[in-house]
Amino acid sequence: MAETFEAQRDRLRTVAYRVLGSHADAEDVVQEAWLRLSRQDTAAIDNLAGWLTTVVGRISLDLLRSRQARPETGYGQEFPGFVVTPDDGPTPDEQVALADSVGLALLVVLDTLTPSERIALVLHDMFAVSFSEIGQILGKSADAGKMIASRARRKVQATQRRARPGREHQEVVQAFRAAALAGDFEALLRVLDPQVKLTVDTSDGVVVTLGATAVASGARMFSGEVARQRSVLVNGIPGHMSWRADGTPLSVIAFTVTDGRIAALHIVIDPAKLASIRLPEPA
Repeated sequence: MAETFEAQRDRLRTVAYRVLGSHADAEDVVQEAWLRLSRQDTAAIDNLAGWLTTVVGRISLDLLRSRQARPETGYGQEFPGFVVTPDDGPTPDEQVALADSVGLALLVVLDTLTPSERIALVLHDMFAVSFSEIGQILGKSADAGKMIASRARRKVQATQRRARPGREHQEVVQAFRAAALAGDFEALLRVLDPQVKLTVDTSDGVVVTLGATAVASGARMFSGEVARQRSVLVNGIPGHMSWRADGTPLSVIAFTVTDGRIAALHIVIDPAKLASIRLPEPA
């Protein structure tokens, strides 16, 4: 049984990571799947690979729902491997790096889905899991699973269309920066989506803040020790980078702009994570 499970481990880990966006959580899910298997009579399992996929899906679904219930504590998400390029256009090497980041960008989009939608879309579209199996994971019929996946697919496509970076997006980001530096609370509220999500990678962990009022109230963190700064693209979407007076990186900010407002911000201020990114020079 252990040998059979080990043969499935890499696939199960990949499934869990694509659903959850966290390698650590994926490892925990796979380990829990092994514990559940060890308590089963394997002779009664007709399709072990399918059984394990269902179990991993159910555990991942429970974890997604627990994240949704406690958003203020952070999701335990891992740093999503930012690719940072100057806003004057990527070089050929940078274009390759941006192409490699598509999967990471998709994880950001998946955060806009409900747990059921995320499970259905990822399992069917990325791993060809049947809708009957997806229905079992969700506790619904195969037809209901198909409808949920279809709804999720439409949401992702719509979000990707609206979030394409352009001049308007850059103007929204610049308006946010100006309002933050000026401490203009009302101006901040005008450029923030009411349901905006702020994720901050700090040296002490990930902190998540939800809502325009809360994000605007803490906007002075965007000025701080800034000495030099420039506009950048982060995984192909509008961003901003700052340096201290001694030339060390202070922060990288990625903005997701939807329908003319900032729907999400991801800020990295953790020095170790900043050191892991290939960063452009100050303008």
